[in-house]
Amino acid sequence: MRTLTALTIAAIVVPIVAGAQTVPDSVLEAAAQLRDSALENNRAYATTELLLTEVGPRFAGTSGDAASIVWGQRVLREQGFQNIRPEPVEVPRWVRGDIEVEITSPFPQSLVALALGGSVGTPDEGIEAPILMVRDLEDLAERSDSDVAGKIVFFNRRMERLQDGSDYGRTVPIRTQGPTAAAQRGAVGVIIRSVGTSDERIAHTGGVRYQDDVAKIPAAAISNPDADLLTRQVATSRAVTLRMHLTARQLSPGRSANVIGEIPGRGPRAQEIVLLGCHLDSWDITPGAHDDAVGCGIVMEAARLIGTQRRNPPRRTIRVVLYANEEFGLSGARAYAEAHRDALDHHVLGLGADGGSGGPWRFDSGVGAAALPVIEAMAALLEPLGIPYGSNTATGIADFIPIRELGVPVIDVRQDMRPYFDIHHTINDTMAKVDPAEVNRNVAAYVAMLYVAAYADVDFGRHPSLIAED
Repeated sequence: MRTLTALTIAAIVVPIVAGAQTVPDSVLEAAAQLRDSALENNRAYATTELLLTEVGPRFAGTSGDAASIVWGQRVLREQGFQNIRPEPVEVPRWVRGDIEVEITSPFPQSLVALALGGSVGTPDEGIEAPILMVRDLEDLAERSDSDVAGKIVFFNRRMERLQDGSDYGRTVPIRTQGPTAAAQRGAVGVIIRSVGTSDERIAHTGGVRYQDDVAKIPAAAISNPDADLLTRQVATSRAVTLRMHLTARQLSPGRSANVIGEIPGRGPRAQEIVLLGCHLDSWDITPGAHDDAVGCGIVMEAARLIGTQRRNPPRRTIRVVLYANEEFGLSGARAYAEAHRDALDHHVLGLGADGGSGGPWRFDSGVGAAALPVIEAMAALLEPLGIPYGSNTATGIADFIPIRELGVPVIDVRQDMRPYFDIHHTINDTMAKVDPAEVNRNVAAYVAMLYVAAYADVDFGRHPSLIAED
């Protein structure tokens, strides 16, 4: 076991806990060997490339989604997983259709735009109205109803490019809640500045959350350069009028599936599960290399490497779940939590990947206090990768929300999100943007932690948020 640096020790606040757990040196040594071998192994990158080559976009309820389910089962089988199966999931279906957004006055120009996921369409003739430019929901709330009524509201909050991606959470409400908030005040449509950091003339999509008791109005995102153009026209102090035409529509629900594969455990802890998760779907407009094909490549490869230890199989079962429809409602995550509700006490830890191929720069835990010495041992394994420990505040990937809320402990690998949000939910999320070396670093981190979780006789407790609620 490596000696922690002073910086790492300072970052890890480990209380003195009765019955504190330790990890055997033999487990740490084997985990380190797999960690180092992962740095020279490009199989996660190759798996990602295979998915994009053979399937491409995988939006819920489409033919691409169906093809990805077949693909997932085949590749898991080829990689040596067992107990491979699809678990059915009902998913919403939505068709993006065509879109035209243009400034009609004072200086007519066409804008690059995408309908927001789930948006209703416009009437056949479209809608044309003056715009009201606001920064965000708080700015909208300060406007009078007469200012908003009959307008197309333009939400103009620019997302900041940060390593931890935290400004996404502060900016995304203009997309998810903006259309309903504007409709409540009498607006006829919504345009948002894309929730992304790219200065290229591409638009970002993503879902809206309508309320059943509020009128549904059409909503679209425009590229950052086009948002700048619209801002400049508003700055002329002339009335700016916009025309929107969307043919988006909702269809009846469809069928999809979570794809599951396992590396079975052996011995008395075999019924316990270390869960690895990613989402198999993507938005309709993009192959989704970062979101989340490479995440699937990372967790599949980490588990596959454990599966190569045939003379010394894991004590706990490692289960990989390729979740359905994360993008448009977490359908697969909710279905998994419901289907396995009675067995969640046997889910000892969750490690998910949904941050692209950005370089890992920190990891956080969300475990019981008695397990923090085990997290300290993991920190020693990740120190040579340049990945220090952060805090015990991990919440897991989006697909882990339903099981985390039921107490399953999780670990987050924090990745550099600056390149991710340049391409997130856009046509530019392609294989060319994936860095093989950083993919390998991610795999190395995951396999080291996974080995400890699957082989050591330790208890990760329950997620601290649930303990606090109890």
